Amino acid sequence: MPGRERVRSFLETPLVQRAVVAVIIVNAITIGCETSSYLTDRIGGFLHVVDRVALAVFTAELAARLYAYRGGFFRDPWNWFDTTIVAIALIPASGPASVLRALRILRALRLVAAVPSMRKVVGALFAAMPGMGAIIGLLILVMYVSAVLATQLFGGIAPEHFGELPTSLFTLFQVMTGEAWPDIAQKVMDAKPWAWIFFVGYILMASYVVLNLFIAVVVNAMDDQNTSAEEQRTEDQLAAVLKELARLHARIDAIQNVPHAPQPVKTPRKNGNRRSR
Repeated sequence: MPGRERVRSFLETPLVQRAVVAVIIVNAITIGCETSSYLTDRIGGFLHVVDRVALAVFTAELAARLYAYRGGFFRDPWNWFDTTIVAIALIPASGPASVLRALRILRALRLVAAVPSMRKVVGALFAAMPGMGAIIGLLILVMYVSAVLATQLFGGIAPEHFGELPTSLFTLFQVMTGEAWPDIAQKVMDAKPWAWIFFVGYILMASYVVLNLFIAVVVNAMDDQNTSAEEQRTEDQLAAVLKELARLHARIDAIQNVPHAPQPVKTPRKNGNRRSR
């Protein structure tokens, strides 16, 4: 359909894509400004108008994409992501649904779908999920074993930190993040000086080994994604070259098959017609 092709070409132009990104950024800023009572009292009406205009732009853009791509629109998970965010914003934020008004800031997440570099990072995170699942399981196992040991060894010394298993799990999560762990360790070490062995071993295992594995898995996924993109680009270039070679071969065959006009036969001159000197 010529109309659909024109709409698709219009949506894929860099100017339109930059305009959508600009609207997302402006809308995110205005929603943040609405959290200020000072700004709300003075330009609250303007902020509301900008919010309504941004929502109208998002809705129109989604409708245009749905018209241009038809069934292909629903095959792209990023389109589902954008549709969900805009649909939440279209629900009237009154009565029981008033909590949805706070979810308007989720529109800022559309930058992830609009900016290719962000989309690549998120895609790498999703690709790393299987490996990250195994690492999360390992981390939970390390934290659980350490929490049971800490509850049994240090529960009587620091019950506010290691009195019960849930308390020990929270404390060890805090230690893993590096928040105030020297104070916790020092309190235990005042009664049991050898307790530093437990804390140092746990921090080395949980913070420096397991958590760094997350980074390794994500970096590996991004590298695989970049490699796949390079391979796809190489395949596209090779396909374009082969297509051009096939076109040239077809032209050569067409030229060779053109019938040639017969050449005129030249009659040799007789020597007797020449005058002898």
